[in-house]
Amino acid sequence: MREQNLDIYGHEPIPWERALRQLETHVPQGRGRTCWLATVDADGAPHVAAVGAVWLDDRFYFVSGPRLRKSRNVAANPRCVISVSLDDVDVVVEGTARRVTDDSVLERVAGVYVSLGWPAQVSDGALTAPYSAPSAGRPPWHVYEVTPTAAVGVATAEPHGATRWWFSE
Repeated sequence: MREQNLDIYGHEPIPWERALRQLETHVPQGRGRTCWLATVDADGAPHVAAVGAVWLDDRFYFVSGPRLRKSRNVAANPRCVISVSLDDVDVVVEGTARRVTDDSVLERVAGVYVSLGWPAQVSDGALTAPYSAPSAGRPPWHVYEVTPTAAVGVATAEPHGATRWWFSE
């Protein structure tokens, strides 16, 4: 991993592990953190939506109904951004999204959601449950995996700093 110190006040770079530890700590619904997914419409207009994203195996996963704008956007242009405010660092992760249909991956993602209080189940290459956030649309919900290419972190508590990380060249 390559990093660049963006801090203008002399602070050391933020270690990726600081953000990673917090990303790997899943927070139950109601006390959780909001993730924001940014995609691009076909005409180039930006689209941002709150998503219940989870971090698993060094990737973000989120769900979306197949007819929703965010699903259509990532199908046409998989480049996207997920932003999240963690306990002491705000993180913006750039990456590419792809739909996940592998049952073993879907089961692992569903397991994380279940542990957080959402009773998700795998069904026909997607997730179902008795309910979901209104922004997810109607079931079934496709699962999307966002593979990070780069991220920026800005510390909101000591030790302060700002850093850009690249996950691949």
